[in-house]
Amino acid sequence: MKCLFIYKKHLVTYLVLFTFFIIFTTFYNVFAKMEVFDSNYIFPSFENNFSILQSNLDNLYNSNEKIAFLTFDDGPTKIATTKILDTLKENDVTASFFVIGYRVKEFPNIVKRAYEEGHFIANHGYSHNNSKLYKSKDGFINEIMSTDEAISDAIGIENYHSHIFRFPNGSKSKEYASSKNMCKNYLNEVGYAYIDWNALNNDSTKKYSSYELLNNLKKSCKNKNSLVILMHDTSDVSKSYESLDASIKYLKEQGYSFKNFYDIIKN
Repeated sequence: MKCLFIYKKHLVTYLVLFTFFIIFTTFYNVFAKMEVFDSNYIFPSFENNFSILQSNLDNLYNSNEKIAFLTFDDGPTKIATTKILDTLKENDVTASFFVIGYRVKEFPNIVKRAYEEGHFIANHGYSHNNSKLYKSKDGFINEIMSTDEAISDAIGIENYHSHIFRFPNGSKSKEYASSKNMCKNYLNEVGYAYIDWNALNNDSTKKYSSYELLNNLKKSCKNKNSLVILMHDTSDVSKSYESLDASIKYLKEQGYSFKNFYDIIKN
């Protein structure tokens, strides 16, 4: 009887441990397969070393793969951004939106929709006013942090931090060139890298038809593998949303696959 009692006691212990193991394994497998886009989760590998991220962004242009990163600046706006999101959804393509803080405040629901549909929301400063943006170090950093705060409020993610910035007019433009060089150092201090572009449809230079915008893009993409394409989700000059569907179809025909900056950061 004594031996039987000891056996039963051990059997219960083994059953409890086995049950715990099964529960733990099940939950681990479930969470391991989850796609998590919370900004506090997807950036740990760059902590305190954003030169890695900057190097990854700089190397995008040297890829041997045919990859297209669609990027849209200066939004959100009520009509253009909405139409662009509709077209992207119809074509099963995700993009990256470099948003202006004050416009995020004006159209938070559009930003939330873009985020929830898998698009990358990046920082383009709060005012898009160079005299404010480059007035001082504190002013520059405040423009970035204020935009992050506006994005956080819009998408409902506390302390959202995209870690990717685009200088208005690009980092290499002659206007405010010396200030921009200084600001590149400030970006690293607040956990940011920056990205420009190597292809565009010239939608912000003058009024073009949708046919002309597509031709501009074709010329700009010629003999390039990895593309970071600049467009705008505004309609104050040209309307990129009118040529977007044709542009996506053209790029697919040329063998390009589409990514956004989540793909860079997660890798």
